[in-house]
Amino acid sequence: MSEQVAPRGVVLPVNILSRSSLYAAYMSFVKGGALFVPTNNKHSLGEEVFLLLMIKDVPEKLPVQGKIIWVTPETLQAGRIKGIGVQFADNDAGHKAQKTIEKILGRHLASDRPTHTL
Repeated sequence: MSEQVAPRGVVLPVNILSRSSLYAAYMSFVKGGALFVPTNNKHSLGEEVFLLLMIKDVPEKLPVQGKIIWVTPETLQAGRIKGIGVQFADNDAGHKAQKTIEKILGRHLASDRPTHTL
């Protein structure tokens, strides 16, 4: 039995209540998947964070380690939500989160609707 390792960095609970919210937050263009997390807190590129994902219709919480690869400050882009993009770690939990999200989004992944990042 392996020993549990406590997450490093900040713990961010993320509650996604709809498929459209998940689509707007998911960064499918990032290797391994990533999620945009709205936040008013200051964060830096490369910072390690721990997401506790709660996605509607997914019965379990998805704990995912990751690192910040995107920062949208409120002063940079008018009309954009302030927040961070977190790339999922290349481990079992990260792969599970990516597969779960992509299964939920299915054909919507190919949509050209705007998201929080692009």
